[in-house]
Amino acid sequence: MRNLKFTLFVFCLLASPLGASAEGLVHEMKVGVLHHDQDNLWSNTSRESGIDGNIELIFNADMPLWSGALRPVVGATLNAGSDTSKIYGAARWEIDISENFLFALGVGIAAHNGETALVRNDKKALGSKVLFYFPIEAGYRINERDTISLFFDHVSNAWLADPNEGMDTLGIRYGIRF
Repeated sequence: MRNLKFTLFVFCLLASPLGASAEGLVHEMKVGVLHHDQDNLWSNTSRESGIDGNIELIFNADMPLWSGALRPVVGATLNAGSDTSKIYGAARWEIDISENFLFALGVGIAAHNGETALVRNDKKALGSKVLFYFPIEAGYRINERDTISLFFDHVSNAWLADPNEGMDTLGIRYGIRF
């Protein structure tokens, strides 16, 4: 948990006015509230519970792709209780569907502080400490700087290890462009 707190500190530092200027590293910062280990989605099961806080930095470096932009991101999802938290890095593709609506997909890797084997019935057995990370986001651009969005992510080891229970989170996020 100490490593996750340090990571959160680094994110906040990068998003400060010095790091977030137009010439800085950060294009946008997202913060959100997510339902932890959501049942009946990709993973199809839930063992853990609670609320997660999420913070993500989307960097300025971009590559045009299929009428959208591909950008690197780093983030952290911290569970408010004692269940699994994670940090992640990904490539995020975002496209503006219209003037106000956006859609984004990503792929990356995540590291977590949860269990790899089934040791308790109320803890996910994720199989390995490093997992694949798949986010999906649909949002509304309030103005040029602010967005609100529905956010989903899934982590699992893709059956490269056993067990592979996977975990899904679902919630809302607020984004601010710099």
